[in-house]
Amino acid sequence: MAHTSFRRTCLVLTLAGLFLQSTMTLAADKVQDRRKVLGPSQADQNLSDYFKLHAVRLADRSLADIKDLKTWEQKRKQYREQLFEMLGLSPLPPKTDLKPEITGKIESDGFIVENITFQSRPGLYVTGNLYRPLKQEGKVPAILYVCGHGGVKKNGISYGNKVHYQHHGEWFARNGYVCLTIDTLQLGEIEGLHHGTYREGMWWWLSRGYTPAGVEAWNCIRALDYLQSRPEVDGDKLGVTGRSGGGAYSWWIAALDERIKAAVPVAGITNLKNYVIDGAVEGHCDCMFMVNTYQWDYAQVAALVAPRPLLISNTDKDSIFPLDGVVDVYNSTMKIYELYGVPEHLGLQITEGPHKDTQELRIHAFRWFNHYLKGDDSLIEMAATKFHSPEELRVFKKLPADQKNAKIQESFVATAKPEVPQDSAEWHQMTENWKNLLLKKTFRAWPEKVDSNVKVETSHRDGLTLKTISFESQKHVPLKLFIVLPDYSKTVSEVTLNVLNQAEWEQFQSALAPLFSTKEDAKQSPEKASSLYKEMQQRVQQDQTALVFFTPRGVGLDQWNQDPRKQVQIRRRFYLLGQSLEGMQIWDIRQAIQQLKAQPEFKKANLTLKASGEAAALSLYASLFEQGISQLELSGMPASHQQGPALLNILRFLDLPQALSMAASRTPVILKQVDPQDWKYAIQVGKQMGWQEKQLRIEK
Repeated sequence: MAHTSFRRTCLVLTLAGLFLQSTMTLAADKVQDRRKVLGPSQADQNLSDYFKLHAVRLADRSLADIKDLKTWEQKRKQYREQLFEMLGLSPLPPKTDLKPEITGKIESDGFIVENITFQSRPGLYVTGNLYRPLKQEGKVPAILYVCGHGGVKKNGISYGNKVHYQHHGEWFARNGYVCLTIDTLQLGEIEGLHHGTYREGMWWWLSRGYTPAGVEAWNCIRALDYLQSRPEVDGDKLGVTGRSGGGAYSWWIAALDERIKAAVPVAGITNLKNYVIDGAVEGHCDCMFMVNTYQWDYAQVAALVAPRPLLISNTDKDSIFPLDGVVDVYNSTMKIYELYGVPEHLGLQITEGPHKDTQELRIHAFRWFNHYLKGDDSLIEMAATKFHSPEELRVFKKLPADQKNAKIQESFVATAKPEVPQDSAEWHQMTENWKNLLLKKTFRAWPEKVDSNVKVETSHRDGLTLKTISFESQKHVPLKLFIVLPDYSKTVSEVTLNVLNQAEWEQFQSALAPLFSTKEDAKQSPEKASSLYKEMQQRVQQDQTALVFFTPRGVGLDQWNQDPRKQVQIRRRFYLLGQSLEGMQIWDIRQAIQQLKAQPEFKKANLTLKASGEAAALSLYASLFEQGISQLELSGMPASHQQGPALLNILRFLDLPQALSMAASRTPVILKQVDPQDWKYAIQVGKQMGWQEKQLRIEK
């Protein structure tokens, strides 16, 4: 039934206040604050239970199907390909000319240090120091040292974290190795960004499938290329080590590149339980994590190093890499080493101390490399000592004008640029491929089935029936549908499902609540009710229509802790589990649609799905996977995932204009309060496919 925008707004506002009060009546028989009905403590507990359930589920299934070496060998290639993809390295970038340059050289106490730079991709500069023995005979083993978050900055000049960790490279050179120590993206001489989701609100990183961990992994791969180009280096004897962030990058390169023959990641890995349940994620920036499309626990990364020598190194009081998680990764990884028959190739070193670069950690690493790269088990008699000032180790006096480091997140992972289909056959093939990619790369975490635990409560007032449907979208995700329909009606002709965002919910909560006191002596009669209420009452009764209000998880009655820092870390926990908050909210909307369709009153009704802002985009995607939707009414929808909801990897194959085109080919869409220029792709598809005007209406 068509209504004016004003009338629809009136109905929405009226029903929101009515539903809120009705829900409170059912719950406690008196007017209560929303927080007393389902307060933050209960909502937060549900969320905590949800995260625990899924972290444990992924942990339990990690490597669980690996029973023998043949199975592992069959899966290892696939797992490595998945890891490349989750780091934004699939397809693998071309290995372009490194354009290496030595900008300075210092002869020191038994070693030479060279200040070097190369380009891992055109314009993506890597700065570092190469340490080599002052005297050597023949080629020697080489170590790639990747730095943690120990930046050195003086008078506004960044000297890179290679300066902070110079003592490692100097020790290796004084003991017969070549060591290349490279800066990281964020704390290098050219300062990039590691904190997109952690601090900058750049949730579009998830939509692009981008993580700075991928940049660090690629820089390490190209660093190995550079080491193998050096005449001093035995290219068959390469090792990698680093601590904290450098420990994480040691994992990436050792897992991805079998040129690494021995690895010692220090304080760079723990398990999902530590990250998600225990909150270790809150101490880490984005460079520590892959986009977990395939829902791995971290032992799966470690297992890819097998059977090559690997020493997992950590301290016992490390708050961001807790001991129990480190030991768990070791135990899980040992199963793979045992399949190879080389358990001695996997070591676990735990020393006393906090999250710090201690001498005890260094000694064990030095001995590991001596044993596996040089066959030398002699005692360590030399301390790792810093020799040089930051100024001496600086690569650039002036930063290159063509550098892309500062904005590499905007180009590192390519985005899709779909063409308009030429005919219906091509369009059908494109949409089927997109839906398949959505299920495999974006919504992979959607459950196969759900026990909804449905509970229906009904009340009657002023010729209206108020129905509350409580259900679980997933375990520990309780949600509610609030429905108003004509009193005692067995069927209705029209149903509008309004998917509300938090701002709308807050407006609805306060709009007309005072009209609906639950105390008998305070109830307002229809004669005294507001004009909005009277209009709502009249239209619902006369037109045999129903209005439904719904908020997905994290919104409305189920809102979580609103501290901005907590909100960031909540969203990052979803990300670590191979989900996104918005992706799971789409699942919630799908479940709400299914619950509505299961109601006997609505079996013959036309269903309109209505939402605004980001909720409009979520509703759009929900409509792609549900049948029986008569119309979409979407207002103020963002034109791209670059600004809109974060959905894993989606910009690698489509954006919102393509999603709109898919939806409009199934269901009539009214798109309001947008600039038609942003939606030219959908308009062109409509013309090419010969859609009728009603199939896609776009209004400013």
